[in-house]
Amino acid sequence: MGGVLEGVRVLDFGRYIAGPYCATLLAEFGAEVIRVEKREGSEDRFVAPVGEGGEGALFLQVNRNKKCITLDPMKVEGQEVVRRLVATADVVVANLPPQTLRAMKLDYDSLKAIKPDIILTTATAFGGPGPWSDRVGFDGVGQVMSGSVYMTGAGDPPYRAAVNWVDFGTALHCAFGTLAALIERGKSGRGQVVEGALLATALSFTNATLIEQAVINVNRVPTGNLGQTAAPADIYRTRDGWVLCQVTGHPLFKRWARLMGEEELWLNDPRFADDISRGNNGAVISERMARWCAGRTTQEAVDALGGAMIPTGPVLSPQQALDHPHIRAAGFMQDVDYPGLPKSAPVTRAAVRLSETPGEIASRPPTLGEHTDLVLSELGYDEAEIAALRQGGVI
Repeated sequence: MGGVLEGVRVLDFGRYIAGPYCATLLAEFGAEVIRVEKREGSEDRFVAPVGEGGEGALFLQVNRNKKCITLDPMKVEGQEVVRRLVATADVVVANLPPQTLRAMKLDYDSLKAIKPDIILTTATAFGGPGPWSDRVGFDGVGQVMSGSVYMTGAGDPPYRAAVNWVDFGTALHCAFGTLAALIERGKSGRGQVVEGALLATALSFTNATLIEQAVINVNRVPTGNLGQTAAPADIYRTRDGWVLCQVTGHPLFKRWARLMGEEELWLNDPRFADDISRGNNGAVISERMARWCAGRTTQEAVDALGGAMIPTGPVLSPQQALDHPHIRAAGFMQDVDYPGLPKSAPVTRAAVRLSETPGEIASRPPTLGEHTDLVLSELGYDEAEIAALRQGGVI
C-alpha cells in the first residue's frame, strides 16, 4: 500500500492491545503486517462482539491493514512455519510473558539464530528485572500501581479509567522503540530487543505526581474532577449537560477573569496570585465558575469559553462524540466495512499526520485465517503441503 515503512515485514504474535496496536501503527505507515493467530481465533478477536462471527469492537480497531494466518506454533510443523516466517521478517511483535516466548521459540535468542538482524518488540505487564517480572496483567494493573487510580474520583471507592490508556500508551512506546530500532539497524546492521511494560507506561504518565510527592511530600488525596494545581479546573453543570474548563497559567487566568467581568476581584487577591495558590483555593474559584455555567447551555458555555481562548470541551456520550461536527469534519475516523457487521465501523486513523507521507487505512481487519494459504504459498508450501498442515491441525 506504500508509505514510509514500505518493505518492512512485521510478524504480529500480539494479543489484546499493546502488541496488536503497535503493529497496526506500523501497518498504517506502510509495513506489511502478518497477524499470527490461534486456529480457533485468539481471545482478543472476540472482545465486545459486534459482528455475526463474534468479532469485537477492539479487534476491528487495532487490526486494520493486516493479513491473518492461523497457526499452532507449539507443533513441530508449526515451528517450521515460524522459522520460515521469521527468515523473511524484519520485526516480530509479541506482547507475551517471557516464559511463553521461550515456549513458542519467539525469544530473542531463538529468533536471531534464524535472522541475525531481527528486531523483537515485546511488552509485559511489569517489566524487569524484578520479582514480578514473570507475572501477567492487563491495563488496570498499571493504573492501580502508578498512583493514577488512587487520585481518581473521590477516593472511596477508587476508580480506574474506563479506557485502556496504559495499553495504548504502551503500544505507542513500542511503536516508537521499533522505529528507533529500525533506524539503528539501518546504520549498524544490528537487530535488538524493544521492550515495553504496562507498569512503566503508567508510571511515565503519572510521573509528575510522583515527582511532586517525592520532593515535597505533599500527600495529595483525590478531589473528584476539581484540579489541585491550578484553577478553575473542573467539570461544571450547565442547563443541559456538563462542560470542562481547564485554566493553567496566569495569561489564561487573566482571560478567565475578564470573561467573568471581574478582573479587579480575581487578579488583585493574593489567594489567586499563581497557579498553585489558585489550586489551593480551587473550591472558591470553581464556585464562581459553576454559577456562570449554570445559567448557560453547554453550547453557550463552550462557545463563550472557546471564544475567549480558554481550554474547554463538552462532556459527550459515545453517540455524541460520533455526531460532533468537529470530530466529523476533522476526519479522525474512517468508516470500514467488515463481513457480518450490520453497518460500517468508524475506525480511528493513527492520531498523527505526516504532511508528505501520511498513513492510511488501506484494508479492513482480516477474517480469521483469511491469508493463511497466500502467506504459506509465499513461503514455498505447495497446495498439498498446505492441505496436510490443515489436516494435521497446524493451521
